[in-house]
Amino acid sequence: MPVVHLVRHGQASFGAADYDVLSETGRAQARLLGRELLRRTPRNPLLVSGALRRQRDTARLLAATAGIAAEPITDPRWDEYDHLNLINRYGPPPAAVNDPPPTSDDVQALLDRALTAWIEENADDGWRHFTGGVLAAFRELTARLDPGRDAVVVTSGGVIAALCGHLLDAGTAGIVALNRVTVNCGLTTVTLGRSGASLVAFNDHAHFSGAERALRTTR
Repeated sequence: MPVVHLVRHGQASFGAADYDVLSETGRAQARLLGRELLRRTPRNPLLVSGALRRQRDTARLLAATAGIAAEPITDPRWDEYDHLNLINRYGPPPAAVNDPPPTSDDVQALLDRALTAWIEENADDGWRHFTGGVLAAFRELTARLDPGRDAVVVTSGGVIAALCGHLLDAGTAGIVALNRVTVNCGLTTVTLGRSGASLVAFNDHAHFSGAERALRTTR
């Protein structure tokens, strides 16, 4: 039975000029996750990532410590939505967001409201289009996996929430809740059986326990 491990990228650079760069914590998270994957020994793993820099760099770092020799395949359908654009589109005016500079919790609250509005708007070129791309990428990925091969996909929280929301038939509130709690370099596991895809673990981050607890982040 093939297994697909969905990985949220390592911590990006919140508040920096370029968000799409792994922080030092994010790089350490990716290496630690690689060691966890080495322990789990995925079979002949197909490694895929989105096209965002934080996703590609996470994939390369975890591959080095997991012993995955193949170069990751890049597929932009695994990219995250533009969270700042959503906040500006559905949230308060930019001045209200940036003066004073928002905290991570402030941004999360704004994103929850914006994501809810985006999903419920249900426009053809909005959430429906985003989710359609994610599901198409997932179908094509799983079609490449024979019974003795697994996959590791490095992506983002919104993508994982979209796919898990589909598998669970979750409503808007459920998708937003899934999106909110995804841990950087957490593992979500989907198995592929005769009845289709089944979500068997969401957001596993036990590798950030004990001495490694300080590496557990959601932003």
